[in-house]
Amino acid sequence: MGPGVILGVDVGTTAVRASTFALDGTVRHVATRTYPLLQPVPGWQVQDPDVLVAATLEAIATCVADTAGPEVVALALSSAMYGLIGLDADMTPKTPLLTWRDSRSSEAARDLWTSGQSQELHRLTGTPVHPKSPLCKLLWFARHEPYLCTTTRWWIGLKDYVLHRLTGRLVTELSSASGTGMLDVHRRVWSPAVLDLVGVSESQLPPVLATTALLRLSAAAGRAVGLPAGTPVVPGAGDGPSGNLGAAAIDSAVGGLTLGATGALRTVVAAPLTDPAESLFCAALTEDAWVVGGSVGNGANVVRWAGRALAPDLHPTSRDGRPEPELLRLAERVPPGSDGLVMLPYLRADRAPAGGSGPPGAYLGLRSEHTRGHLVRAAVEGVCLQLGGVRDRLAELTPISSVRLTGGAFRAPLWREVMAAVLDCPAQVAGETDDAALGAAALGLFAIGLATDLKGAVALLDPEGARTEPITVDPSLATAYRGLRAKLPALVTVVGRLGEILDEVAAGPGVDWRVGATPRDTLGG
Repeated sequence: MGPGVILGVDVGTTAVRASTFALDGTVRHVATRTYPLLQPVPGWQVQDPDVLVAATLEAIATCVADTAGPEVVALALSSAMYGLIGLDADMTPKTPLLTWRDSRSSEAARDLWTSGQSQELHRLTGTPVHPKSPLCKLLWFARHEPYLCTTTRWWIGLKDYVLHRLTGRLVTELSSASGTGMLDVHRRVWSPAVLDLVGVSESQLPPVLATTALLRLSAAAGRAVGLPAGTPVVPGAGDGPSGNLGAAAIDSAVGGLTLGATGALRTVVAAPLTDPAESLFCAALTEDAWVVGGSVGNGANVVRWAGRALAPDLHPTSRDGRPEPELLRLAERVPPGSDGLVMLPYLRADRAPAGGSGPPGAYLGLRSEHTRGHLVRAAVEGVCLQLGGVRDRLAELTPISSVRLTGGAFRAPLWREVMAAVLDCPAQVAGETDDAALGAAALGLFAIGLATDLKGAVALLDPEGARTEPITVDPSLATAYRGLRAKLPALVTVVGRLGEILDEVAAGPGVDWRVGATPRDTLGG
């Protein structure tokens, strides 16, 4: 028999990743299963909840089978936040899972901003008013599906549905609840005022447990995954807070920056914290550890787009979807600042602008001397500058003295160099372990009493994680990017106004300029 293992399961937007972490500090096995993200109507991004559950059970079962031998001491979860599912009284989904990418509630979000309610809602709940929040999704259902609202018994999130299928109990946990926009994060209870606003009763929402609560695997789920009934199941936290824990970015003034298809920078504080600009999110890791930070909706995907559009001859994506070195080597030959070329990397509507879709993507300062290498480097710099802006907003609330970088993009020297220079503070590249799954496992280890604190739990499961690679920053490079970052808000504002003008043009008579739009009849009377 081995030393025992704990299962960390991260149920993401397009894939679930289950990892067994041995208590002697080695990862035993990792299993990943993917599932489709559906778009039945433009702007809608949904999934079949039962498909996600089936994939989760399969990934867990694969890990359990391949781990054969050591006892599984517990199973702990992380999941994507901000999802919403409606259930009937028999726990059958009446709606698909509306993911965080679903933007159908943009109008509801704009109305809350226009009415002036957004500031108080943010202060109370820690979640900015934004189309991705369940609060705005529920307002959309109230406006457009009133009959469905009257016949829906429960409104729950992704994690809640998975927990129900694993344990037979319909509950949520503090981290996921704090991302709904309906939890009073200061009192840790569902807010009566917000529930009245969205037309939902507290009896339609699951009870809120601690992220370290102990549930038990049901007999049916145990048979499905190959574990004994009664195996401890720890609800865990959302993927953002779990990622910070997995990256060991939980000390005061240490930021955790992750960069994949999207990007985020977060830090841990002792109590809920909200910013006057209403742009930062705050969610629980535990009762006395809260993760505050901001996200950008466009990350390394921007360079993948640039490769497809600008350099298809270089075969820019590898089998795992990451850019091939040849593409980034084009950009490495270009001087920092891309000879005056700036990219605003809003290829898809960014998460940050809460009142609407935000500015369109744009290249600014384009000249004939610019090459595709300039365009690629400007894409990298644009993403990093957006994340630098998140750091600026965080610094107004809490100091950040160093940052740990995680994500596959940072395997590339250019991403590391530019990101560290933009942040202009000590930065290190953390290990390769999936941070959210590791964070879930560490929180689970702490919950069952096999670790005395969260930091110790991470160190026990991932002793190599402390060995990070420091990044040396050229002071002149940091100075150059600091100046560019200071000008970025003005550029975003100007391009945002241009986007509004283009939207007005598209809404009037004439041809719709947007890609994929149907031309309008300009001659009919």
